Amino acid sequence: MWNQPTAQRLAKIPGLYETESIPLKEKLIHLHFLMGGHDWYVAEYDGRDTFWGFAILNGDYENAEWGYFSFSELQQLSMHGWIEVDCELEDYWQIRPASKVAKICIAQGWTRSVELL
Repeated sequence: MWNQPTAQRLAKIPGLYETESIPLKEKLIHLHFLMGGHDWYVAEYDGRDTFWGFAILNGDYENAEWGYFSFSELQQLSMHGWIEVDCELEDYWQIRPASKVAKICIAQGWTRSVELL
């Protein structure tokens, strides 16, 4: 994995179910993992291996969804042994509500006023 998130960054993410009462549009997205046409956005973390957030696989916005995904599996993914999952650095990824993440807005059909990221 390129740019693996630091322990300090991971510690700032709310635990699983801690944001249940927050509407999806208002959930803060703490991390963005990407590889090719795949995007994983993190809103919650169990502190061990399980993230909860939004996934868009192979650019398929119609079937993109909120759900659980494994940190260890993201760390092991690669294409042809040389393209790995990347975690967008803090200098480039600012924590923001899901309604301010263009790709999530597109997949959810939300009206948005942000530029495509």
